Amino acid sequence: MASHKIVVEWPARHVTAFTTTRELAGELALAGQYDSFNLGLHVGDSPEQVNANRASLAKDLPAGTNIQWLEQVHGSNVAIVDQYQVAPITADAAITRSPNIALAVMTADCLPILIADKSGQVIAAIHGGWRPLAQNIIAKTVEAMNTPVAQLVAWLGPCIGPRAFEVGCEVKNTFVNLNPATVDAFQVVPQSAQKYLANLHQIAQCLLSASGIVEVASLPHCTYSMAQQYYSYRRESVTGRMASIICRNDY
Repeated sequence: MASHKIVVEWPARHVTAFTTTRELAGELALAGQYDSFNLGLHVGDSPEQVNANRASLAKDLPAGTNIQWLEQVHGSNVAIVDQYQVAPITADAAITRSPNIALAVMTADCLPILIADKSGQVIAAIHGGWRPLAQNIIAKTVEAMNTPVAQLVAWLGPCIGPRAFEVGCEVKNTFVNLNPATVDAFQVVPQSAQKYLANLHQIAQCLLSASGIVEVASLPHCTYSMAQQYYSYRRESVTGRMASIICRNDY
């Protein structure tokens, strides 16, 4: 059966976390009103449809929880969210200790990264596009969480896979200069000395390890190749967005 979400499996307690797919399920699917579970308001879809999709997510969260959306700009700003804001916050990562705020990052090939401490007291969501990653957004987020790194766990979600993500040598060099261990995340494209296939999961693993986080779970689905389940900007250009969502819960 089609499902609009995949639940995160990791050792963080008192945390609700999941990533959505493009598939409709439940009342929306039965009504036949929308042909996909797009959550992005900026991609030319009907605002009514998108808001209905967003509203349906409330059923997957603890009662009284508000979803804090971000205006993602492929930068490295990390927002500390103490109170819910109706307007999206301009940032590519967010942190909260509030039990009634869910953090969301939208993706359609970029890597969603969720982080929590094992007791579920502090949580973070990161939009892991290659530009934010290259600007060291993981280290900046971990530092801003102000929690012993030994207590932190991370999850890496679906993104464009290492067989589909072709980049130039300037991208490879940027990461290798940031962290030499990332060199193994790049494979030369056959018959091309200037193009590489990049592994976003492997890059993020290196950067998480450098920040002290060693417990990392992952869902290594390729958004580019799994067209029925995921949106992909590189595959379709004009397309929807999935969301990866995390919130504290006390039950």
